[in-house]
Amino acid sequence: MTAGWSLFVIVIVAINIVGCIWLMWATARRRPGQDSETTGHTWDGDLAEYNNPLPRWWLWLFGLSILFALVYLALYPGLGSWQGLLGWSQQKQWQQQVDAAEQAAAPLFARFAALDTAGLRRDEAAMRVARNLFANHCAMCHGSDARGAVGFPNLTNSDWQWGSSEQDIHATIAQGRTGVMPAWGEALGAQGVEEVVAYVQSLSGMPAPAATAAAGAARYQSFCIACHGPDGTGQQLLGAPNLTDEVWVYGGTAEAIRQTVVQGRNNQMPAHLELLGEQRVRLLTAHVLNLASAPPAADGSD
Repeated sequence: MTAGWSLFVIVIVAINIVGCIWLMWATARRRPGQDSETTGHTWDGDLAEYNNPLPRWWLWLFGLSILFALVYLALYPGLGSWQGLLGWSQQKQWQQQVDAAEQAAAPLFARFAALDTAGLRRDEAAMRVARNLFANHCAMCHGSDARGAVGFPNLTNSDWQWGSSEQDIHATIAQGRTGVMPAWGEALGAQGVEEVVAYVQSLSGMPAPAATAAAGAARYQSFCIACHGPDGTGQQLLGAPNLTDEVWVYGGTAEAIRQTVVQGRNNQMPAHLELLGEQRVRLLTAHVLNLASAPPAADGSD
């Protein structure tokens, strides 16, 4: 908060408190039971509204409220940039709660730390915690059943943009991923876009005009081969999807493919290592591995 805004807040708060004190003083000058002047409002000829002072007990409540406000503003933030004598802040309270939760969970995670990924995948308690972590941190994008949605990959199949090994999945969760598909609409032109769309459809076995798809093959070699490979199976190193199967992150219809080619795509998986810590990332890695395959056998073999 700038010094100007801080001063503005302080002045507004001070005016409110002083105004309340003045209002109490002004209304307390008359004593209950004394004759008071009327407000000038009359009904039915003789029914007058008197301007009597507030009851004493009510004024005391107002006074206590003002005293509470003064004490509160001295102890806690409320006067612009003033931090309060106690030094309280939302961030500090949040951190204290996080530290307390981490301390309470430390024995549980200490046991998990002694297990490798295969051991975590077999451990019922570990997977129960991992499922809760997934529900809290991953389900909003990948769905409660981990089957994804438009723009968010399905984690239960065998199609992986960035690789399906333990190391690949751990890196994805810990460090995040950024997938960028350039927009090619202007470079290809309207006819070129239709040809590429037809060729991409043919790669996955969808019906497409043969002549248009054949023309699109040449354009594919010029614009798409660097990322998706000469056979269209993609490159996990770059996060380029496989175009030859039936799995489509943004949809496999002609309209969806056309939109991808013309406008491009920009998708990001946020990094979770700083938020969750290494042990939770390991648990999620084991859980994601289980989503796409059966847990390892008791002897440790996959």
